[in-house]
Amino acid sequence: MKDIQSQTDHRRINIRRVGIKEISYPITVLDKARKEQKTVARVNMYVNLPHQFKGTHMSRFVEILNRFHGRINLKSFHLILEEMKVKLQAEAAHMEIEFPYFLKKKTNSDRRAGLCEYNCKMHGSLGKVDDLTLDVRVPIAPPVPEQTGSGLPESLGHWGSADVCLRFSNFIWIEDIIEMVEEVTSHNLKWSAKTPKPANYYLSVEKIAKALGNKLSSHPDIKWFEVKVENLSEGFSTFATICG
Repeated sequence: MKDIQSQTDHRRINIRRVGIKEISYPITVLDKARKEQKTVARVNMYVNLPHQFKGTHMSRFVEILNRFHGRINLKSFHLILEEMKVKLQAEAAHMEIEFPYFLKKKTNSDRRAGLCEYNCKMHGSLGKVDDLTLDVRVPIAPPVPEQTGSGLPESLGHWGSADVCLRFSNFIWIEDIIEMVEEVTSHNLKWSAKTPKPANYYLSVEKIAKALGNKLSSHPDIKWFEVKVENLSEGFSTFATICG
């Protein structure tokens, strides 16, 4: 029987993507208030191989990740991609890291601080040029009706979410991105039958997307952005996107 694997492939077909995905991996990210925050990420790592390579050892991806001890920032992200490209002799290297990020915040309905969760994703590619984007999903909640009586507190509900994807020229804290978005999307306000609903209660996905676009485009360190605002309704959803 012929050893097909050892034969030369004359078709000169490049392997577009080869790698590993959905690795559950503990990481440490930068935290503005506490310097560092430990969380658990889902990691995808893959490379583009030239035609002369039939494949690569998948364990090498995890070995490279382990050398950085899970510390993820702009500098280490680039170094990981660089090592993937060199060690695996790849034309381009790619890595995606998705993780929950937690902020301690106070709400109008409760003066005590609680943890709020935000889904974040970093995607980096290194070929002829270096490219890195950061995605942050910020939940949008409706106003909270004023609590009356001694019953259970009113639910915050779930209006929808704002997904912000950024490329930046200088470092930006995740907290600062969330704060910028929530200055536009925050509906954590109270109203009652005796008082009219707040003006932003009826904001549409289009109005929120435009307001976010105006705010992000004025930031000196943001060189590109894409925003998607989604409203979750009964039986269907509405959305609006904007780029800048």
